[in-house]
Amino acid sequence: MRGYIPSYELRAPASLPSALALLEQEPGSWQPFAGGTDLMVLLEAGKLAHRHFLSLTKLPELRGIEVAPEAVTLGAMTTYTEIQRHPLLQAEFPLLCAAARETGSVATQNRGTLGGNIVNASPAADSPPALLVYDAELELLSARGTRRLPYRGFHTGYKQMLLVPGELVGRIRLPRRSAPWRQYYRKVGTRKAQAISKACFAGAARMEGGAIRDVRIALGSVAPIVVRAVKTEEALRGAKLTPETIAAANEALAKEISPIDDIRSTARYRLRVAQNLLEEFLQQLAQ
Repeated sequence: MRGYIPSYELRAPASLPSALALLEQEPGSWQPFAGGTDLMVLLEAGKLAHRHFLSLTKLPELRGIEVAPEAVTLGAMTTYTEIQRHPLLQAEFPLLCAAARETGSVATQNRGTLGGNIVNASPAADSPPALLVYDAELELLSARGTRRLPYRGFHTGYKQMLLVPGELVGRIRLPRRSAPWRQYYRKVGTRKAQAISKACFAGAARMEGGAIRDVRIALGSVAPIVVRAVKTEEALRGAKLTPETIAAANEALAKEISPIDDIRSTARYRLRVAQNLLEEFLQQLAQ
């Protein structure tokens, strides 16, 4: 049954200080509303429990993509379409652009935001694996000030995160890398487009002399949160890509993820696909 619209309240502050002040004055009462692509699904299904929302659409401080020599900073209200169209993101952060292309329909990409995707905290979200691979940092804003923390570790459990009452995600910082990295992104769903992932894999590696000098691997839909596979990375770092190395990496990955059976897939299938994607990534590196 669809939610009853008059029972909800949406405010649209004209400035960021006004928005932060309201969040501070009534902590927990107001939930920030970005693109709304996930919230509107809950509303349509009659499952949107929260009643008071704070629209961020009029806040220019949360928009825009800034390029500096050491990093690229994206406002939390940056849409998937804006990500896909940015030339530097296409060149240096192709995993994030690939994730943006895989997210929902064109309408969702026009409306949905990177910050909203992070705070929605779905383990099946498309952009978080790319953010983990890129060692992203978050800038959290409140009336009390600003704090920054690595994105890795931000999600502490299913739908749980290091966001305290009164805070919102303001910007996402992506450090730029000087050395060339080979990059790989793959989402597996029921169909090619507009599907929630059964497994999602993002990887990047720097090769030197036929061996893996450095590597980053992250997966979605295989645990309560998006996973950075650090033990798998350790099994690969400094190694040449032999069948034995790939087998050891697959064994390490199986111990790092905890897929479940649900309406979209089975734990057994997710584990097999995750290992297949890891092997495909490594085979591409070997070529």
